[in-house]
Amino acid sequence: MTDAFMRTLKDLCALNGTSGREDAVRDYLISRMQGKCDYIIDPLGNLLCSVKGKQRAKNRVMLSAHMDEVGFIITFITPEGYLRFEAVGGIDSKVVCGKTLLVGDAAIPGVVGVKPIHLTDKAEAEKVPAIHDLYIDIGASNQEEAEALVSVGDAAYFDSTWRDLGTSKVKSKALDDRFGCAVLLDLIENGAEYDCTVAFLVQEEVGLRGAGVAADRIRPEYAIILETTTAADVAGAKGAEAVCRLGNGAVVPFMDRATVYAPELFRTTFAAAKANGIAVQTKTRVAGGNDAGEIHKHGCGVRVLNVSLPCRYLHAGSTVADRRDMDACIALLNVMLARFADA
Repeated sequence: MTDAFMRTLKDLCALNGTSGREDAVRDYLISRMQGKCDYIIDPLGNLLCSVKGKQRAKNRVMLSAHMDEVGFIITFITPEGYLRFEAVGGIDSKVVCGKTLLVGDAAIPGVVGVKPIHLTDKAEAEKVPAIHDLYIDIGASNQEEAEALVSVGDAAYFDSTWRDLGTSKVKSKALDDRFGCAVLLDLIENGAEYDCTVAFLVQEEVGLRGAGVAADRIRPEYAIILETTTAADVAGAKGAEAVCRLGNGAVVPFMDRATVYAPELFRTTFAAAKANGIAVQTKTRVAGGNDAGEIHKHGCGVRVLNVSLPCRYLHAGSTVADRRDMDACIALLNVMLARFADA
């Protein structure tokens, strides 16, 4: 993993962009790819890039990653100046209580508060509060003061800084899926081996909404979806409960809640990884989903492969990933692009 790639990933993770508000991410990608490929922005906001490779491809191959991250949206401002909010994407309220958030384009800092323990009865104290029972405290004294800073409909984001952990790990918000965006941007900047279409997609976290629109336009025969996925290799998780593990390589699922992957492609991918010395693993539970769930159903049907980076604490403010797994994902993407393009 090069230092340049890690700087790009860090820059991308620092940008804010919930579903439907991916503008900052898209603008950054465009600023980096000027003159390196032709691209369009479709009406939904997908960024679709025609990449000329060193070799012509026999098949139409789509490579995709989504630009949006999970976050929050402000729904109400109380007379006391507190902000009520809801999640954008699947966020467990357990990872929200007490966290600092940044609200709106001005990145107003706030703290997620909840009814204090000494004011709750036993039943309330033993129950995890729902997100709609939480509030954001931005230090405003009243509604008028809060409304001078924040409006209903503003987005809010986890306030999380990048950190290196140990010898090979990093933590940040939005590794899902700024990692995939960084990989595909790197491919555009440094040259692909084969022609392909790179799709930076919108609104994955709220229902894979950009993926189908993009697939209808591109009409690929094969698609590789670069993603992240939940690693539960934490204290107390045994066997299949870990789902996948940091340090064990790229994750290639055989099935998730949105897609049943073709068994022959699954086997071919593992064989290719072994032949090229690439660390690879699968998920030991059928869970989650990604843009493959929409892409494979469009046009006349698309052969899809998902290559995911294992991450701990996904959809939280501090996700953790391993650089070694990033290397494995990039290597596997290049091998399978060549395989699909020249099949």
